[in-house]
Amino acid sequence: MAAHRKPRQQSPLGGQAVRAAATLALASAATATLFEGTGHADPRLTTAQVKAKVDRLYEEAEVATEKYNGAKEKADEARAAFDRLRDEAARRTERLNTARAGLGAAAAAQYRSGGLDPAVQLALTSDPDEYLERAALAEKAGDRQAAAVVAVRRELGAIRRLRGESEGRMTTLREHEAELRRQKAAVLGKLEAARTLLARLTAEERARYEAAVAAQSAGRATGAGGTGSATAAGSTASGSYAAPTGQTAGAPAARADRSASGSSGDRAPLATVSPAPDSRAAAAISFARAQLGKPYVWGATGPSAYDCSGLTQASWRAAGVSLPRTTYTQINAGRRVSRSELAPGDLVFFYSGISHVGLYIGGGQMIHAPRPGSPIRIAPIDEMPFAGATRVG
Repeated sequence: MAAHRKPRQQSPLGGQAVRAAATLALASAATATLFEGTGHADPRLTTAQVKAKVDRLYEEAEVATEKYNGAKEKADEARAAFDRLRDEAARRTERLNTARAGLGAAAAAQYRSGGLDPAVQLALTSDPDEYLERAALAEKAGDRQAAAVVAVRRELGAIRRLRGESEGRMTTLREHEAELRRQKAAVLGKLEAARTLLARLTAEERARYEAAVAAQSAGRATGAGGTGSATAAGSTASGSYAAPTGQTAGAPAARADRSASGSSGDRAPLATVSPAPDSRAAAAISFARAQLGKPYVWGATGPSAYDCSGLTQASWRAAGVSLPRTTYTQINAGRRVSRSELAPGDLVFFYSGISHVGLYIGGGQMIHAPRPGSPIRIAPIDEMPFAGATRVG
């Protein structure tokens, strides 16, 4: 049988040749992968490209912040409405229990009297005067008992209605809270992306970046007719950020900006502003000026930190005027005015999405809360794309 076996076919290459060929194949594959990876790797961004991306991320973060503010306002309203319904249901339940207790006492008294019908009991009374007196009392007791039954039925219906409304409010509240979480994640994602981009810069690149930001702000301030000192102050974006629950977290960045330019630089342009048209506008500007140097924190409404719409809302609240929470609603809170009609105290809005707001103080200047890493400061309204203005008060 062995004579019929097919002989083993020998490889045309020896063992060493096979190993050499395999080594060359692996090396070629690795080289191809290396070149392919290099070809598809993201090129290192220039300082100008980093600045453009960071600016866009901060703008997108502010859009998300205003959506967060709106969602929070709606969630707070839904929660307050739910709490009111719950409190009303508790009061109604207490009244229901009182009415039920009254009916129970009447039933117990009837049982103790032998369960006789009141008319039969009156008929067995021998004294006519006593009969008439008891008849009147029995009629009053019957009226009270009937009223108690009606009250119980009314409270039961009211409680059922309140419970139905409460369930609806709870559903609405959960929807708004889910939207709140989505917008919070969006804000944090944009800010983290900006921080990551800035963290990749070398010390030299970071210096160029900050110089570019300062030069851009100073150029716009000069173009607006201002001195530019206020704009350069605090304009370097450090990329630090904080959630609204930590409203003082941006304070170190704010102090760094102020120490770099001098606190007087924030206030210098106020000498060139126009007088406020009335006492309320003056009060709003005075409040905003007192906040200079405090940190921007997204979602914050004071007193230690603010976002842009939080600052304008608080400033006009100090003047006795209630503004809504977000930029999208504040722009409709008064009379629209053109750029040529601007007066101190007007709200000035920026970007096509109405995602930023400042308080106009005259002379082409405003007080605003710019973005993370930049404290509340005075800046020219030419610093951002102008979108509109509203006069309140």
